[in-house]
Amino acid sequence: MRTIIKYVLLDLIKNKTVLVYTFILAALSVSVLATGSNTSKGLLSLLNITLLFVPIISMLFATIYFFNSVEFIELLLAQPIKRKTMLLAEYSGVAFALSIAYLIGVGIPVCLFSYDLASLTLILSGLFLTLIFSALALVIFVLFKDKTKGIGAAIITALFFTLLFDGLLLSFIFSFSDYPIDQPLLGLISLNPVDLARILVLLKLDVAVMMGYSGALFKKFMGSATGSIYTIFCMSFWVIIPLLMSAKVFKRKDL
Repeated sequence: MRTIIKYVLLDLIKNKTVLVYTFILAALSVSVLATGSNTSKGLLSLLNITLLFVPIISMLFATIYFFNSVEFIELLLAQPIKRKTMLLAEYSGVAFALSIAYLIGVGIPVCLFSYDLASLTLILSGLFLTLIFSALALVIFVLFKDKTKGIGAAIITALFFTLLFDGLLLSFIFSFSDYPIDQPLLGLISLNPVDLARILVLLKLDVAVMMGYSGALFKKFMGSATGSIYTIFCMSFWVIIPLLMSAKVFKRKDL
C-alpha cells in the first residue's frame, strides 16, 4: 500500500494543477490576512474561500485523476493486490496531496498571521472538506464507467453541497416555520459537510451575527464544546462511509 501511495504522490508532484492550487490558496490567504487589521474578519473571509473552493476543486481534481488512472489501476489489479487495498491507496495519495496543498496554501499563512484556536479550527475544517470530497469523488469513480458522466456527477454533487443545499434548507424552514422543527433541522444540517465545516469554525469564533440559523441551533442545543465534538464526529463519518461504500462497490466492479 505504501508503494502505491508513493507512486501516486510522485505522479501528483509532477502535476502542475496541485501546485497552481497551492499557489492560489496561498495568494488569497496572504492577501486577506495581511491587508486587514481585524483577525476575525480575515478568518471569516478565508472560511468563505475554503467553503467554496476546497469542495469543488477537491471533487473535480480527484474525480478526473481517478478516471485518468484507470490503466494504472488495471495494471495494479493484475498483481496480487487486494482491490480494497489498491483503492484506498489511490485515495490516500490523492487526499494527502490535496491536504498538503491546503496546509501550505492556507495553514502556513494562517499560523503566521493569526495563530489561535479559531485558526486551527479553520485548518481542520479545510482538511476535513478535502478528505470528504475526495472520498465522494472516489464513490463517483466506482459508480460510473464513463468519464464524462462521472465528471458531470462530480460537478452536480459539489454544487449541491456548496450552493443548492442551503437554498433547500431555507425553503424547508420557511414552509414549516409554524412547527417545532429545531431538532429535526440539526439532523438535516448534519447531511451537509460544508455546513458542518462552517459551524465548526463559527462556534470557535463566536460571531453571533454570522452564525446564521444553523449555527445558532447548534450553540443553543449543544453549546460550543459539545457542538464542536458532534460536528467533528459527523464529518468523520462523512469520510468513512463513502470510503466503505466505494470499497464495497469496487470489489464487484468489472473494469
